[in-house]
Amino acid sequence: MDDKIKEMDSLIAEIDKLNYHYYTLDDPLLSDGEYDKLYDRLVKLENESGTVLSYSPTTRVGGAILDKFVKHTHLARLYSMDKAQGDDALLAWYNRIEKFVRDYNLDHVNKLPEPEFIVELKFDGLTINLTYENGNLVMASTRGNGIIGEEILEQVKTIYSVPLRISYKGKIEVQGEGLMPLSELKKYNENNEEKLKNARNAAAGALRNLDPKVTKKRHLTAFFYNVGYTEEDLFKSDDDIKNFLRENNFKVSKYNFKVKKYQEIIDKIHEIGDNRDKLDILIDGVTIKVNDIETRKALGYTNKFPRWAVAYKFEAEEISTTLLDVVWNVGRTAKVTPSAILEPVDIGGVTVKRATLNNYDDILRKKVKIGSRVLIRRSNDVIPEILGTLPSENKTHEIEKPKTCPYCGSHLYQNGVHIFCPNTLSCVPQLVSRLTHFASRDAMNIDGFSEKTIEKLMETVDLKEIPDIYKLKYEDIIKIEGFKEKRTNNLLKAIEASKNVHLSNFIYALGIPNVGIKTARDLANHFKDFEKLKNSKEEELISIGDIGNITAEEIVQFFNDERIVGAVDELFELGVSPYYEDDKDIPKPLLDKTIVITGSLDIPRKELEEKLISLGAKVTGSVSKKTDYVVAGENPGSKYDKAKSLDIKILSLDELYKLVGGLNE
Repeated sequence: MDDKIKEMDSLIAEIDKLNYHYYTLDDPLLSDGEYDKLYDRLVKLENESGTVLSYSPTTRVGGAILDKFVKHTHLARLYSMDKAQGDDALLAWYNRIEKFVRDYNLDHVNKLPEPEFIVELKFDGLTINLTYENGNLVMASTRGNGIIGEEILEQVKTIYSVPLRISYKGKIEVQGEGLMPLSELKKYNENNEEKLKNARNAAAGALRNLDPKVTKKRHLTAFFYNVGYTEEDLFKSDDDIKNFLRENNFKVSKYNFKVKKYQEIIDKIHEIGDNRDKLDILIDGVTIKVNDIETRKALGYTNKFPRWAVAYKFEAEEISTTLLDVVWNVGRTAKVTPSAILEPVDIGGVTVKRATLNNYDDILRKKVKIGSRVLIRRSNDVIPEILGTLPSENKTHEIEKPKTCPYCGSHLYQNGVHIFCPNTLSCVPQLVSRLTHFASRDAMNIDGFSEKTIEKLMETVDLKEIPDIYKLKYEDIIKIEGFKEKRTNNLLKAIEASKNVHLSNFIYALGIPNVGIKTARDLANHFKDFEKLKNSKEEELISIGDIGNITAEEIVQFFNDERIVGAVDELFELGVSPYYEDDKDIPKPLLDKTIVITGSLDIPRKELEEKLISLGAKVTGSVSKKTDYVVAGENPGSKYDKAKSLDIKILSLDELYKLVGGLNE
């Protein structure tokens, strides 16, 4: 047995070397056939011995489907990076670093070196944080809010450029970016009926998929750029970090430049920008970091960012193409919206075929016609928008305003600038969206009841209305492609568990017009009983929270609809039982405090609002003299300025954490 283990260990070392040369250095040492012989021999030994070493490459195949993602607390905080909005902001940052070092050296015996900077790629994928102990990969997680992420070890192990073991034996955390190469995206879309829209979403979706086999199928890669935690001081510079990563077989980008002068930084930014289209991965800018670690320590951090680093984002890309057609889509709220079909055009390595048009008024305002040469802009890899038209000799014709629903044929009506389909009963896209909303996390939280599953159920069991969810049987679900016994039973359990639901979640799930999560919570806290809400009058509703005349009228009309009332009654007959939980005994450090949130934060806005409300706060959208606190993130805007002018206390997330004793419990 010992001999077999030794041979396995030797084979793993050889295969690791081959994988490193193939996936990281792009320098194959053996043919595929020779590699397969070594790999097959390892599999045979593992089967004979009944042992699979934790760092074996055979563990990369993708494990069992996970039930859920588990939270993971990082050993060291993962900071986001401040952004330089243009050359002037970058110069100001550079000058601050220069001045800091000069002033520091005047007051200290131990001098800091002349500032030196590392310019490298700003990857556009999903940040991953790897933990190694005794040389073995023991954990992988998403960045999350910088303090707590989610465990994705099985997913990350499917990435062959991630080493499963390294020569360094101490406990460390290594940060990098999970990416889907553009060449792999192209291959995937050529060979799969269900297309992936772009490389960034494809990578993020793969790494946050509960089935590691889905991750493996997308052939991700990963580049690494930082060691965030070590038990000992190993590095004196960013150069040292990069050398350490290379020595331990991590994939490090060759676009990594050391410079001193501001103009050299600008030159390297332009060089990277000029080569952007040649890369097989997505980037959305560059990062500039101080090289010397002692200087970094002296500079320190703000509440959110390291002062020694900054991100320079490339401008949104604009390009022209021809508008081929406009299709009209119907959503949950019955709104009918236009989507532009474009002559395919490449922007930043991504083939763009669609663009956003907001409504028919938007079409008229931008003078867009079928056949027009249009200018489109794509920013941060999101769906492009049409900016307007360009002079052209193309033959064009007007875009007709739709009169009937493209899905169910019902006559459409207009309210303001928007067009609506009145057939909420049997218009398929509306039903799919409504069911998806009903099952979502902030509503009934039916895990696994996705849009794709709903569409398949509509085809197989004629799912027509929300109560039909609770009539589903094992034999209905098992017929769906991709559903086996375990997945079917898990979905049935999730449906059953959702019957016991908090009143606020149930109210939100119903999809009442203009009733979001906050308003649903306000309604639940006021009425505490669904029957009282159902029979409420406009006068009473207007007195609750931020509910105005229009929303109050919408709520009353909603519960006067016999079809809706009938569906709700049927839900109750099927066992759905919303309850109200009085949270008066829960500590409320923010009781009666009015809070405004502004800027980009390291926690989802909706999640933060919910937490603040649970702590007693009233979260509003505008700053006034009645505002007690403004929680400000990155790029806070006019609300921040108004708060300063009114001398209102402005809190960072860290300061908010201290005020309430933490938000992560």
